[in-house]
Amino acid sequence: MRVNGVAAARPAQRVNAGDVVQVDVPSAPQRQAPTAEALPLSILYEDTSILVLVKPPGMVAHPSSAHRSGTLLNALLWHADRDPGQASSWQPRLVQRLDKDTSGLLVVAKSPEAHAALQGERAHFVKEYLAIVWGRPVPARGAIDHRLGRDPLDRRRVMVRDGGATALTRYRVLDRSRRHARGLSLVCCELVTGRTHQLRVHLAAQGWPIVGDQTYGEPSRTRIADTTVDRAARAFDRQALHAWRLQFAHPRSGRLMQFEAPVPPDMAALMATAALGRGLPRVLAPRV
Repeated sequence: MRVNGVAAARPAQRVNAGDVVQVDVPSAPQRQAPTAEALPLSILYEDTSILVLVKPPGMVAHPSSAHRSGTLLNALLWHADRDPGQASSWQPRLVQRLDKDTSGLLVVAKSPEAHAALQGERAHFVKEYLAIVWGRPVPARGAIDHRLGRDPLDRRRVMVRDGGATALTRYRVLDRSRRHARGLSLVCCELVTGRTHQLRVHLAAQGWPIVGDQTYGEPSRTRIADTTVDRAARAFDRQALHAWRLQFAHPRSGRLMQFEAPVPPDMAALMATAALGRGLPRVLAPRV
C-alpha cells in the first residue's frame, strides 16, 4: 500500500483528506481443471446418455481447494477418456451430489442435454436414503419442512432459520432396536428438495441426529443398556447415511428406471449389531 506515492509505514497509518491511497491487488489464481485419475468405480448401469454408480463412503464427489485429487469426478474423467461405448470422450456432469462421508447411488449425465433433462425432471425423480439415528422418531411416518440457510457464524454449516430456503423431507421408520439395545432407529428418508446437508440438519433438528455425524449430531447422553451396541454406535466414524434408492425417467427414452444399492459394510455391521433391519431384505439387496 502506498500513500501519496510513498510506501505506508504501517497498516494502521492515518490518512488525511485528499491523500491518494494506492493498493496493489493480486490477481486471482487461475482455477485448475480437474485431472483424470485411474480410480475404481462401482458402476451399476451405463449407456450413451447416463451412468449410475455407487459412491463409497470417504470419497469426495467433486474437486475443491481442499480436495484436488482422489475425487469421484477425477475417476469419472478417466473413465470418460477410455469409454469404449462413446465415439469420443465426454464430460461427466453430476446430477446430484453426496457428502464425502455419505455413501450410495449417484446418476451422472454424459451431455449437457441429458443433464438439463434430469435436473428438470420432477415427476418421477425419487431419492431415498437410509439413516441410522439416535432415538425413536415419533410419529413413525411424517414430513419435516424446516427452512434451511447457512450459519452466519460458520458458512460451512447449515442451520434451520426463518427466511431460509424451503426444504422438505419425508421419512418413515423401518425398524427400531429393542430391549437392551433400545436407543437406535433405522429410518428411510425421501429427499424431496435437495438442500446442502438437508437430511442431516432436518433429522438433528427433530432430535434424531444421525449416528456418527460429527457436525450436526451428538450421541445420546443416555447410554444404551447393551454395551456392545452402545460402543459400536458411539465409535461409528462417519454419518450413518446411505443413498439406497434412486428412480428417474431416462433423459432420452423416458423409460422409468429404478436402482437400489445395499448398505456398505460398516453400516451393515452396525445394523447387525443392533438387530436393525430384520425382515427387510429388499433394503439390503440391490435391484436394477
